[in-house]
Amino acid sequence: MLHPLTVEPIVRAALAEDLGRAGDITTDSIIPADAVATARIAARQDGRVAGLEAALTAFRLLDPAVSVTVERADGDDVPPGGTIATLTGKARALLTAERTALNLMGRLSGIATATRALVREVEGTRARIVCTRKTTPGLRVLEKHAVKLGGGFNHRFGLDDAVLIKDNHIAVAGGVRPAVERVRAAIGHMVKVEVEVDTLDQLDELLGLPVDVVLLDNMDPDRLRRAVRMVDGRLLTEASGNVTLATVRAIAETGVDMISCGWLTHSAPNLDLGLDM
Repeated sequence: MLHPLTVEPIVRAALAEDLGRAGDITTDSIIPADAVATARIAARQDGRVAGLEAALTAFRLLDPAVSVTVERADGDDVPPGGTIATLTGKARALLTAERTALNLMGRLSGIATATRALVREVEGTRARIVCTRKTTPGLRVLEKHAVKLGGGFNHRFGLDDAVLIKDNHIAVAGGVRPAVERVRAAIGHMVKVEVEVDTLDQLDELLGLPVDVVLLDNMDPDRLRRAVRMVDGRLLTEASGNVTLATVRAIAETGVDMISCGWLTHSAPNLDLGLDM
């Protein structure tokens, strides 16, 4: 579970964006300030719940006394029409926070649901499904948490917690070896180093260098299988590129340790949710 101190600033900024300069002029004009109502967050389609805490934070920021009954928590599956949570509180707060809550929760539940689908496709193999840094600016911590709720695993959170030497780094450095040597001379002993390669020749060069993980980029299953044999357990292997529901099983069966998929956080469809008063 994410710490409230991580979630609240994101939700507060989203509410402020929606409330603008004058607040909810529609709701405040129609609904008496003392009106109380009950509403339920419901799923319109099958999916994996994620972002419930963010959604509830939106309501609590506007009505700290709102009463909540959770039927399905983050990480639970929900069928079409299923109730996720029921809220009772100030009607104005429920109506004003509705869109912010559903925007966040629909987005995050969509990511968790897409991750769940990929994870199910690779069952029985050694491969883990991992996310990337292709996240929505400002929402990375929530989106990466949603991947975990879907059964996936997190890649690095940012540029500061692990080294990933990519093709452009190699091009500017003048090769794989000088790139690795320079980074090893600069970083601490606790930092992992991953290097992206596009060819088996690059991989062969890399195997003699002090790295921890190799990113096998845009390789077909045959080349991935050959790469895994070349590595022979000396490094962790990560496959990326052209990862879809249709291709992920074949990629996993090559024996790679991880499969990274950017579309989980940049293109996963929202889960259709509603707030029924």
